[in-house]
Amino acid sequence: MKYMGSKRAMLGNGLGELLGREVPKSRRFIDLFAGSAAVSVHVACRFNIPSLAFDLQAYSAVLAGAVIHRQEALDPNAFFPAWKRRAESLVKRLGVPDTTKVTIASVSACRKWCSAQSELPITKAYGGHYFSAKQAVWIDALCAKLPEREPSRTVALAAVIHAASQCAAAPGHTAQPFQPTKTSKRYLAEAWNRDIVQKTHNAFESIGILCAQQQGRAEVADANEAATRLEEGDLAFIDPPYSGVHYSRFYHVLETIAQGSCGEVSGIGRYPAPELRPRSKYSVGSESPGALDNLLETVASRSARAILTFPDHECSNGLSGTTVREIASKHFHVGETQVSSRFSTLGGTGDGRADEGGRAARQHAKEMMLVLNPK
Repeated sequence: MKYMGSKRAMLGNGLGELLGREVPKSRRFIDLFAGSAAVSVHVACRFNIPSLAFDLQAYSAVLAGAVIHRQEALDPNAFFPAWKRRAESLVKRLGVPDTTKVTIASVSACRKWCSAQSELPITKAYGGHYFSAKQAVWIDALCAKLPEREPSRTVALAAVIHAASQCAAAPGHTAQPFQPTKTSKRYLAEAWNRDIVQKTHNAFESIGILCAQQQGRAEVADANEAATRLEEGDLAFIDPPYSGVHYSRFYHVLETIAQGSCGEVSGIGRYPAPELRPRSKYSVGSESPGALDNLLETVASRSARAILTFPDHECSNGLSGTTVREIASKHFHVGETQVSSRFSTLGGTGDGRADEGGRAARQHAKEMMLVLNPK
């Protein structure tokens, strides 16, 4: 799925080898900033220890739990066809507008129709913006008709989240959708014509074949609070935010799908009210160094080991590679390696922040990986 700062690429570029050395020494693996769940799922599938995943946002817990809660693979043919039929019966009852051809007029009509669908939360909030009316209605229908029993229910919901990420008409995340302008409408049309049902089926298959060697746990929790549950012998994975903008701004659409509702939305980005979006101290420049210091102090006090990853440069949330090293050295013996990576600048001009204007959407950078052992 599209996810800024995802560690999926790093797993094949040094991080996977590092985990291969460190995880077998551990009793449990605890991912404190799970995000797309790439790392916690990687560990759960490959190592015979429990993998625990924590994140401030519910969609992350769904993505992780869809795999780490299971020790057996799921056959998509046993669940998907019946699920699709139930959803399709709901879709057929609605006269969904056709937006195959994207024009200013068709987009306006689509938005008007979608905004009137009070019983369909995704359609009302995001139809005609991130999704075509047809895509949005299908997302609502698939979520309304999820399998009733676990683990297929969570796998199905995770599949919808993956598919929505792949179909969203936005450049890499859901901060702002494409508009039907002369330069952008072709991107909008391309995204709106993606088959959300096929994408969901593909995701259900790819998630279903994965399973954990030992059953783990995924839940919504603040990293600093979750760290108080660490024990000696645990290996914590720490991949804190590097952005001065809260991640909830970029993944609110996925969060709405996970939660099932979002209340009223506003602005070009169709954001829920700020009080309904998770806030992280790690995305506030005046708070991020103290939050990291507190986190590492807690991990060290539990006699746990850790792997910490962070871009080796100055970031917009007030942290830098140098600052992170200094804080880590207060509490641990630190070993370091680096890999090349590409990190998201969150679109550069999307927020009107002076320090982000004019930057490319992604930049090449060095990512440091610190191995932290108790003193």
